[in-house]
Amino acid sequence: MIGLGSDSYLAIYLNDHLAGSRLGVELARRAAANNRSTTLGRVLVQLAQDIDEDRLALEDLMRRLDVGRDRLKLVASWSAEKLGRLKLNGELLSYSPLSRLEELEMLKLGVEGKLALWRALRHRLADDPRLRGVDLDGLIQRAGSQLRRLERHRLRAAEQIVAAG
Repeated sequence: MIGLGSDSYLAIYLNDHLAGSRLGVELARRAAANNRSTTLGRVLVQLAQDIDEDRLALEDLMRRLDVGRDRLKLVASWSAEKLGRLKLNGELLSYSPLSRLEELEMLKLGVEGKLALWRALRHRLADDPRLRGVDLDGLIQRAGSQLRRLERHRLRAAEQIVAAG
């Protein structure tokens, strides 16, 4: 783990994103299961795989920068995803169109944060020899693609909410 000072800010920042990626994978998997027989379900299965690959890329980047993982943050993010399932969604025990919309919006916010991470790292660390071989541009492009896919489905989910009144 890096010591105190500005490097510790980087460690906190990267661990925050690592925790968020764990939450995102769990949320995408849950949303995929709730939409299993639809096109959206297939999109979410792929998104969960993409987010998991991005998480692995972040873990690799953290190893290269000698940043340790904050286990407490990882447990907290796992717990937060589980607690998020208890949110009222207009239905007592079942999945609702509101659940779908809110899951897509949370996933979109997470991907926007991940895109900001990759851009910040490219801006500040692109020439760092420890990151040689890390394809930050590819990660940025993949996040952009994820955002476009999520936005299409989010808008459809919003239309269902508006139509339902």
